[in-house]
Amino acid sequence: MAAAARVRPLDLFSREEWERLSARNDWMGPLLVLHAWAVIAGAIALAIWQPFLIPLSVMLVGARQLGLSILMHDAAHGALHSNRAVNDFLGQWLCGAPVGAHLVNYRNYHLQHHKFAQQPEDPDLGLSAPFPITRASLRRKIVRDLTGQTYFKQRRNQFANAFGIGIKPGPGAANRMQGAREAVFPMIGTNLVLFAILAASGHWWAYFVLWLLPMATWMMMITRIRNIAEHAVVPDNADPMRHARTTLANPLEGLLLAPYWVNYHCEHHMFMHVPCYRLGVAHRALARKGITDRMEVRHGYLCVLRMAASKPDAVAVPA
Repeated sequence: MAAAARVRPLDLFSREEWERLSARNDWMGPLLVLHAWAVIAGAIALAIWQPFLIPLSVMLVGARQLGLSILMHDAAHGALHSNRAVNDFLGQWLCGAPVGAHLVNYRNYHLQHHKFAQQPEDPDLGLSAPFPITRASLRRKIVRDLTGQTYFKQRRNQFANAFGIGIKPGPGAANRMQGAREAVFPMIGTNLVLFAILAASGHWWAYFVLWLLPMATWMMMITRIRNIAEHAVVPDNADPMRHARTTLANPLEGLLLAPYWVNYHCEHHMFMHVPCYRLGVAHRALARKGITDRMEVRHGYLCVLRMAASKPDAVAVPA
């Protein structure tokens, strides 16, 4: 099996530039985690204060729930904190577990994605391989996301795996059950804590409307959009500058669709140990050197969705 092609950072940056880009700031990672939870708390408080703002709060909370997943992803690369124990605690208990993910399991899986990005062995290839699709197909997927169907299916499968429901005995069955349990039980525990906090404040209903609903709807949709933007319909699966995509996001997209610099995905694949808060810096440095002209860069998520949904609808043939 052939690993994906790599970029050598020192072919593009001086040693001093690279050291600045790849250095971890031990304050930034924890502050970003704190920021995500502060936005979530603020959005929940806003909706409790003015219930007509619940739709806005659902979007804000859902975007920060994706943000927690993104910060867990940084922790999977050891980029939240230079101390491994602190990095893993933040990534597991304050980022991954509340949204149903498990840091160590994700790390093992995700590093295979980097090793074999867009190659047949890539475990994430199924997320990008079906594209382009038709506009009707994309609409159906978004409807499933926004109505909670995607979330329900994912959680049902996760819980079934955790309790051995429907798993056929054989090689890998025990590992599959163990992996699901390692995600499910921390998720239950952290969500019980969240429910208890909201119930103690006199707003038990907010857990369902302002935490569970955003996770089951908005987070599912923007996670899909993120996955599409990152690798679907990229121009060259063999080129390390073009097998992942950077989507230049406006401030509204950054707020509601692509938090914590997740849109700089081409840079992330080129330099996977650069912390998320320096990916924008890396992009601008590459642009000054004229290197972004050789990279897969698009302006805005609407542009990418048009590309991803560019397959013509089937035309009925007259009888």
